Parts: sequence; structure tokens; C-alpha cells
Amino acid sequence: MQNLTELPTNGTSHRSLSVIIKVCVVIPFFCVFLFCIAVMLHIFASHRQFLDTSRYILFATMLVNDTLQLMTSVLLFLFIMGRVNFALVYCVPLLFISTATFQNTPLILATMSLERYIAIIYPLRRPASWRSDRIWIIILSLWFISCILPVIDFSIGKRDPSVNILSTPVICKTTVVNPSPIQTLVKAAVSLLFFAVVAVIILFTYVRILLETRKLRQDRVSVSKAMHTVLLHGFQLLLCMLAFGNPITESLIVLHANWPPEDIAFFNYFCFILIPRFLSPLIYGFRDQSLRGYIGKTFLCCSKKVKPWS
Repeated sequence: MQNLTELPTNGTSHRSLSVIIKVCVVIPFFCVFLFCIAVMLHIFASHRQFLDTSRYILFATMLVNDTLQLMTSVLLFLFIMGRVNFALVYCVPLLFISTATFQNTPLILATMSLERYIAIIYPLRRPASWRSDRIWIIILSLWFISCILPVIDFSIGKRDPSVNILSTPVICKTTVVNPSPIQTLVKAAVSLLFFAVVAVIILFTYVRILLETRKLRQDRVSVSKAMHTVLLHGFQLLLCMLAFGNPITESLIVLHANWPPEDIAFFNYFCFILIPRFLSPLIYGFRDQSLRGYIGKTFLCCSKKVKPWS
């Protein structure tokens, strides 16, 4: 999101048209995502069997997390596109939610992979904390861990003394809250560490399930589905890690194309933040056979309710 703030100061008609086009691309995209997420959450709330399964509870948590992440991301995008400035007291909560949910995504993916591993390896003696009535303890722990980094980042950051937290209007970006380049580098390193640990966990669960396949007396179909699910979590993690490709693509575009800074920022935002966050939960949701059946019935029911004009 930082690159989105590098906008030219002189407004022109060309820039106004460019901003309108970008907004018209992002808003419908986000609305489709929000509709699909609302449908899946409605299905979870309407059918008890999903709420009694740890895997679906974790998936619903991921849906809520990604929705919050995209909502704050789109809001920050719109504020920057419209050059809307406001006080830090309103900006910090948006940045906090955006950062915390970004950190929380890999933690949820790691937990979902471990849940599949435990369900396959220990089908009859699953630990109590991984049961559907206790899984909320793990979920709260994930949220607590993901909130630690933004709390530290925003607490120890050295802000401009001329900026009043309650009244001075500023562009809502992390460099305003914490302009230290060293802390920015540390934050990026911690985020990469998060993703690296999750990648190791996903690889571990996949290999262990693969090695234990011959020892298990369960049907091969269940084990195969678990392995494919873990691989899917790895793909979801890869989609999330695309956010770290911003500096690379920005350098390549600058070298090989004469794009304005705001166009480069929008390209990075749309391709490496918006689309991956859009695809990750939808791929998982539409892949699940049980959930896919209910989604199809929901869309069919909605289409029947929409009567054509007579």
C-alpha cells in the first residue's frame, strides 16, 4: 500500500480519468468478492454441520480475515486515489487492521494444514484443542499473535512532532505513522519469517501425510483429499506471498516502460494484493465438494427469485 501514496501533486484531466478508471475496476471486483464471501458465510451460519467441523470453522475465520483485509485495503486505496487526508486517530485503526489481517493469513493457512494432518493421523484421538468446540482457543491465539507486530510497530514509531494525532490531516500510509526505514525493513523481515515458517509447516504436514499413507488403514480417498488440501494451502500461501513482489515488478517496469508512478502502484496493488486475496478463499471454497453443492443451490435459488420483466 505504500507505493499507492506516491502520486503526483498536480491534478490534470488525464489523471482524473485515470483515477475514475482505476476505481471503476477495483470497486466491482471487490463487490463480487464480497458477494461470494457473504454467500459462503450465510451457508456456514445456516447449516449446523459446518459449525461442528474444525476445518470449516477455520475456513470461515479465513473468510472473515480476508474480507477485513480487503475492505481496509480498498478503503485506503480510495482515500489515496481521492487524496483524502484525515487525522492519525482515524488512520491508525485502518492500518492496524490491514497489517494484522495480512499477518494472520499465513497463520490461518498453517493451522488449517495442521488440522488436516491431525484429522488424518489421529482420527480417533484428536487433541481436545483441535475439536470444533475448542478450536476458538487456537483462533484467538492466532489473532493475538498477528496483532503483536502492528502494536509494536505503531507504539515505538517516531512520528513527526509537528503532526497532531487528533487534528492534523495526513495521507493514511504506514510511513506517516512510522517513517523509520529501519523499522520498515524489520517489519518486512518479520513478515517474510512468518511466511517461511508457514511454508515449512505446510511442507511438513504434506510429507508426513505422504509417509504415513502406507501405515494408515483409512480409505485412500480421504488421505488423497487431505494431501490435495494441504497442497492447496501451499498455493494459497504462494498467492499471499505475491505481495512481496512489488519492489521487483516496480523496478522492472521502471526499467522497461515509461509508466507514471501512480500507474505502477495501481498495477502492483491490483495484481499482487487484490487478485491473490480474491482468488485464495474462492478457490478453496468452490473446490470443497460439500460447500460447492450448497453454493450452487444458493445461486440457483437466487436466480429463481429474480423474475424477468414482463
